[in-house]
Amino acid sequence: MKGVLLVNLGSPDSPTPKDVKPYLDEFLMDERVIDTPQWLRNIIVRGIILRTRPKKSAEAYAKIWWKEGSPLIVISQRFAEKVGKLTKMPVALGMRYGSMTINKALQELNEKGVDEVLLVPLYPHYAMSSYETVVVKTIQEQQENFPKIKITTLPAFYKNEEYIKVLSESIAKGLKGFDYDHILFSYHGIPERHIRKNDPTRFHCKIDGNCCNANSVAHHTCYRHQCFDTTKRVKAYLNLHENKVSNSFQSRLPNDPWLKPYTDFEFERLAKEGKKNLAVVTAAFVSDCLETLEEIAMEGKNQFQEAGGENYIHIPCLNDDDAWVEVMAKWVNEWEKNGALPV
Repeated sequence: MKGVLLVNLGSPDSPTPKDVKPYLDEFLMDERVIDTPQWLRNIIVRGIILRTRPKKSAEAYAKIWWKEGSPLIVISQRFAEKVGKLTKMPVALGMRYGSMTINKALQELNEKGVDEVLLVPLYPHYAMSSYETVVVKTIQEQQENFPKIKITTLPAFYKNEEYIKVLSESIAKGLKGFDYDHILFSYHGIPERHIRKNDPTRFHCKIDGNCCNANSVAHHTCYRHQCFDTTKRVKAYLNLHENKVSNSFQSRLPNDPWLKPYTDFEFERLAKEGKKNLAVVTAAFVSDCLETLEEIAMEGKNQFQEAGGENYIHIPCLNDDDAWVEVMAKWVNEWEKNGALPV
């Protein structure tokens, strides 16, 4: 019997330092998130970051927390329920970090008699700190606890035509009535070394402004290229003016080169260049979360306006939009019927 496992990032159980601390510990101690030797990761995370970050992060979570709970969890649950109504297969939801574990989701499917699972990392792009860690963790759980279950993984869908269509039309809906000067596609940042580590050729990814445009097998696992490609495809679909669209990368740790340009720097630059009306798209995420609702929708707006900008909107993620649900249901049903995966 076949079933579907949807996996998103995760969330602390409450917006309190007590619950945020163990969540951050699990997240930041992941070797695919902070990819240093474990002894150094221990010093960075447990000796430095966790001494101050839980309180600050809890305050940020409190700003965006819903009555029903964490926005990321609530949205993901709504999405999973809607997909479940459009397929005959059992659909389970797990999180890479936090109490809604992948193990629990696999156990739920196992108890329903599922022995073949389609794993769906809810990330459009391939990165070792998001897509890859979900796949690795799921396979580890399967091998250790559910050896009779077969896992098939949905590929990163950043350039799939059906995904680009629903993303583009969602953006167009968000832009309706807003006379923008500029649209900034803000993707989640990752360290530059992650790009080089995921380069199977070991020489293509130079992050020099040219490599992302030159055809290479490296693009299959290059987060930077995939982000730029998503923007390019949306821009073409919506016929957006070349000079009114740009990319940036949000979130980073200090003293380490991460993908550029940095989103917060772009807010200031665009405002000082005279852009008064800015729309921001967070296309690295399919579900709104702390990084979109607090970092971009709230803090980003403040940064842009303090630098001289005036009107600012954050366009919501796809969340549980019916058109997005229908696309995902189509993908899982095609896999159930004939083993086909989207390209």
